[in-house]
Amino acid sequence: MEKRIDLHVHSILSDGELLPSEIARRAQVLNHEAVAITDHVDASNINCVGKVINTVNDIQDNWDIDIIPGAEITHAPVEVIDKLAKQARSLGAKIVVVHGETLVEPVIEGTNYTALNCLEVDILAHPGLITTEEVEIARDNDIALEISSRRGHSLANGHVAKLALEIGAKLVMDTDTHSPHDLISYETACNILKGAGIPDKELYKILRDNPKRILAKHGY
Repeated sequence: MEKRIDLHVHSILSDGELLPSEIARRAQVLNHEAVAITDHVDASNINCVGKVINTVNDIQDNWDIDIIPGAEITHAPVEVIDKLAKQARSLGAKIVVVHGETLVEPVIEGTNYTALNCLEVDILAHPGLITTEEVEIARDNDIALEISSRRGHSLANGHVAKLALEIGAKLVMDTDTHSPHDLISYETACNILKGAGIPDKELYKILRDNPKRILAKHGY
């Protein structure tokens, strides 16, 4: 069975229900190779990145799973996204995600465009009704667009997948986990991608190759 890589997961350090160690154990049982803990941040709590780093060695020295410290910049003014991304990176975030313009939350207009022009950003999460121009920027700046398994955020998966495949932007598939039941197996991830209109030949690239390329950029 193939191993999962999930680059968008939340812990109790923001609004998740699980400690980083609990996330690691549950993900390991589901045959995950790596999980990025990307708690919601703005200027008020961005130092939580360091708290994740404090647990990384304990987990990786004893269990066969990589825990990647990260951050998800969430509902921040577009004017400070670049500043927060750079700050998260300086604090040790290996994965920087920006909370995109999902259909189910009042994310400020312009967040997608701003995030995709910030070279510290790795993934634009659940970008909603992203435009053709924005997908082209994602492709040109090598920023991945997320297909999400999370209820609500997944409503635009088909739209995101269609444009990304047509234009050649990189896709990843993440869970945006907040609760124990949000973590999923490789098989379930494949089915969600197929439901979004992704052809079989693209599944491995999205589930394995693209996440591994992102991690390799940051030394993993």
